[in-house]
Amino acid sequence: MSDALWTLVAFLLTLAVLSYAIGDNPLFRIAIYTFVGVSAGYLAVVLINHILIPKLIAPLSNPNASWGIIVIPWVLSLLLLTRLMPRLSFLGSLPLAFLVGVGAAVIINGALFGTLFGQVRAAGLSFSPLQQKSIGWMGGVILLFGTITTLLYFQFTARRVPGKSISRPPWVEVAAKIGQAFIAITLGAFFAGVIQTSLTVLITRLDFILQFLNTLLP
Repeated sequence: MSDALWTLVAFLLTLAVLSYAIGDNPLFRIAIYTFVGVSAGYLAVVLINHILIPKLIAPLSNPNASWGIIVIPWVLSLLLLTRLMPRLSFLGSLPLAFLVGVGAAVIINGALFGTLFGQVRAAGLSFSPLQQKSIGWMGGVILLFGTITTLLYFQFTARRVPGKSISRPPWVEVAAKIGQAFIAITLGAFFAGVIQTSLTVLITRLDFILQFLNTLLP
């Protein structure tokens, strides 16, 4: 009985989401609000079980835990709560700055070692004998050329020439235009992948609707 009930709920929510094809309506809003509410509840449970309890509550009952592990997280957490009080909100700037700084450091580290250096390394490895068997020397040249021109697209420094406007050297401008073309091709490929994934999800939902209706037919 419970499986049939949840299948009916999934069917109704699927129809509510697909109703957006005829325009914004209350059914679509109910489905979206339900999705947002369930997602927020799930994230709250994950936050409590995997962060607050093991990192903030559990160390209080551990006699071997150092005072820094106990005091510093509690002080930062209490200061962060002062953001809810207008008169004391300035006290929350310290933990907020700490969170922003750590987040920025993680993002920069990921961008450098996960994307930039990884792409440069991949461009160099494209000329290795093993890669040459799969992509060929022409593919390696295109990969290396695309990587260099794309990096030059994000080179924004320019020299000031008296009596002329500030501009980059002509060869940098040409390379940047080529890099922009590589970026456009990459974004187009990503967009095509998103469209393909969306169509796959749509087909899956339509198939679910047809199977559900078949179960209702005699």
